[in-house]
Amino acid sequence: MSLIVSKSIESKLTSKHKVTVDEVKQCFHNREGQLLIDTRERHKTDPPTQWFISSTNKQRQLKIVFVLKDGAVYLKTAYEPNETELNIYRQYG
Repeated sequence: MSLIVSKSIESKLTSKHKVTVDEVKQCFHNREGQLLIDTRERHKTDPPTQWFISSTNKQRQLKIVFVLKDGAVYLKTAYEPNETELNIYRQYG
């Protein structure tokens, strides 16, 4: 499966969240928990927006948000999760 990161998403990752595409790839590789679906009304997409929390190779935790379409992973965002997101993922991921 290929990871698709648009130029605008990559720019947002680096400038706003200080996350690199390489770190995102590490999180996909290191993922241990389940994929969760974002069911919040304003975030609903077709196909559904999925997310997980995983660590980079340097143990930095990131929340990875993406859409799976036509066999490819389209990255929507990635950032350090807040405590609420961590708690949700601990409970359901």
